[in-house]
Amino acid sequence: MAKRKTKFVCQACGYESAKWMGKCPGCNSWNTLVEEVEITGGKNGHQTGLDTKQASKPERITTIASQKEPRVTTSLKEFNRVLGGGIVPGSLVLIGGDPGIGKSTLLLQISAQLAEKDLQVLYISGEESARQTKLRADRLGITADSLYVLSETNLFDISNQIEKISPSLVVIDSIQTIFREEVTSAPGSVSQVRECTSELMKIAKTSSIPIFIVGHVTKEGAIAGPRMLEHMVDAVLYFEGERHHTYRILRSVKNRFGSTNEMGIFEMKEAGLREVLNPSEIFLEERSRGASGSTVVASMEGTRPVLVEIQALISPSSFGNPRRMATGVDANRVPLLMAVLEKRVGLMLQNQDAYIKVAGGVKLDEPAIDLAIAVAIASSFRDQSTKPDDIFIGEVGLTGEVRRVSRIEQRVREAAKLGFKRVICPDNNLDGWTAPSSIEVIGVKSVEETLEVGLKY
Repeated sequence: MAKRKTKFVCQACGYESAKWMGKCPGCNSWNTLVEEVEITGGKNGHQTGLDTKQASKPERITTIASQKEPRVTTSLKEFNRVLGGGIVPGSLVLIGGDPGIGKSTLLLQISAQLAEKDLQVLYISGEESARQTKLRADRLGITADSLYVLSETNLFDISNQIEKISPSLVVIDSIQTIFREEVTSAPGSVSQVRECTSELMKIAKTSSIPIFIVGHVTKEGAIAGPRMLEHMVDAVLYFEGERHHTYRILRSVKNRFGSTNEMGIFEMKEAGLREVLNPSEIFLEERSRGASGSTVVASMEGTRPVLVEIQALISPSSFGNPRRMATGVDANRVPLLMAVLEKRVGLMLQNQDAYIKVAGGVKLDEPAIDLAIAVAIASSFRDQSTKPDDIFIGEVGLTGEVRRVSRIEQRVREAAKLGFKRVICPDNNLDGWTAPSSIEVIGVKSVEETLEVGLKY
């Protein structure tokens, strides 16, 4: 006989306890432990629509045949870029994002594009009926006959339909609505999400069917459920952007088949998402030329260089503690760079409010943007503009030196392609390569030298 056992599971991190506690010892979250019933004993194994695979045997790594994974490409090149070149058969991909950001629209477009190539696609919606999905398909102009829509939340029935149709792609929208009958907890709980994802991973690997699952996000922006969910899947994609703006960013934070931190940009239209092939032009199209406190930096997003404008506003403070605010960059980086400018360059910034912003809503987190931020702060403080055709690249050390950065060749080529005339970069990055003839590359060793070169006096 199976025995019923009660346990309390944290819905944020998956910590299990025999008794209820107000604060989770695992993640220090309050009121996240929920009572769940665990059935122990009885028959082993889970009910599923697929036959279990025989136990595999260890092989010598030298005897395993090397082969390149074939990929299924879509019509959206930005989507293919984020995945590392296309969809890998047998992969399990998790997509998260805020409500209403366009996750279902993106996956329905991808499903339709593959269905138009005579590939059978199964779109499973646990949140909407088949008629609601049809309304979205009509708005997007989807008429592919190979696209199947299923409104189901029972994992056993879903497994049977996958075995019956044998599709080339499966979309689960969303994982928080799917449940297994053997697990007694409610759909969306830690146990249900963990068990359903494990079963879907088994289906993907044994049948070589790529599966995309949509995950809800918490108010902090992380994917809801246990953190182990992100470790189980092959790729984790975040769909970001402001709901009141038209541009959306698809960012890869984990990818076993490609580069991490890759970025694809889309524009939300009435007929669906449209890819943006040159994001640098979008981020710079409304730039004010000749204004102080504005610089341009070439930042690497995965394997792609993106030119972004950084704006700074320095004004006298009316409070005892000046304000330091940053949008799009690490807030701790701004006071650090201001301290370097004050100590190494001699700018009196201790009684100044500082506001830093990355135009366009993109978030930058690499060290190569330090020099552009420092120049923007000095430009606004001195009220002296930089040349509109200059780009600043480099990491700034605490002693005021400008340190080398990676992939300087790609950054300079992107700047030359968009018509910029000068690149101010670390002096140690000048060896071993040749810059395009249409752009001048100037090497600097310190922040003070950069200000002498970059600011117009």
